[in-house]
Amino acid sequence: MTSTLTLRRPDDWHLHLRDGDALRAVVAASARQFARAIVMPNLKPPVTTPAAARAYHGRILQALAQARAAGEIDALAAAEFQPLMTLYLTDNTPAADIVQAHAEGLVKGVKLYPAGATTNSDAGVTDIARVRGALEAMQRCGLPLLVHGEVTDADIDLFDRERVFIDRVLMPMRRDFPGLKVVFEHITTREAAQYVAQADELTAATITAHHLLYNRNALFIGGVRPHWYCLPVLKREQHRQALMAAATGGHPRFFLGTDSAPHARHLKEHACGCAGCYTAPHALELYASAFEAAGALDRFEAFASLNGPAFYGLPANERTITLRRETWTIPESLPFGADAIVPLAGGESIGWRLGD
Repeated sequence: MTSTLTLRRPDDWHLHLRDGDALRAVVAASARQFARAIVMPNLKPPVTTPAAARAYHGRILQALAQARAAGEIDALAAAEFQPLMTLYLTDNTPAADIVQAHAEGLVKGVKLYPAGATTNSDAGVTDIARVRGALEAMQRCGLPLLVHGEVTDADIDLFDRERVFIDRVLMPMRRDFPGLKVVFEHITTREAAQYVAQADELTAATITAHHLLYNRNALFIGGVRPHWYCLPVLKREQHRQALMAAATGGHPRFFLGTDSAPHARHLKEHACGCAGCYTAPHALELYASAFEAAGALDRFEAFASLNGPAFYGLPANERTITLRRETWTIPESLPFGADAIVPLAGGESIGWRLGD
């Protein structure tokens, strides 16, 4: 049994950093674990223009510098961490903004939120027909579309939204835009894993640690557990097993995306609690636990450190990190500005730990 696991420094290809005091509270956790991160644009107001992306990028770097000054992260990790920016696609996104964003180089993807699908998605796309100009521009310049793949129709069962999205939205869109690069983010179903595995080289997917480790029973063990509530929601065991097979099977177009989504404790433990699991401080340990359970630690580096950069056309990171076998307890809560935040599986033990 191996006692350490060394791999190239990983990247997080789906991350929520929020803004303001929340950003300041969480940015160091991701920078300690990852070299780069695709940062989601669903702020209030959303990041819809290249200028807004530049401004948000500056605020992230400022928060990182503050964390470094406070001793929350070492100088090397703070200097290395690169936030990779995204634009929030709306019904009114002009093609010119896509071209400008690609030319400037700071924006690495454009996020498709179906209107009302998840946190801060009210300004999202109401009909793919309304964004054809933007999609055509993305196809021409090679800027990836990052998809939250759920329909929001009231007559579709919550647990079927991803499957229906593939049939109703994703497959027609891929036929209409065959040269468009697409990342199907935080997939949760067997159907999504099968779709990506059988698609061409322009289609990839991210998978979260919580969808690898838990099925929907985790939401209800001992009562309703709001800190396991996320969107897309956890699914049946057969879907979790399909995701495990996809992540650990060596396929080059599945890669790590935490979808770490911080919310203050009182907003999760609420009559209408927010969706999102906060995993940034211990994400690699969670993923390592999942890969070990599948007997696939030898394939963890490709999933965490190699597949994502290859799909995005970026070099793999040169520096390495080391996880060591050590049992420790995930904190029950962490500071979150003036509030507290509960990390996923807070208070539980885990068997891997990232080295200093």
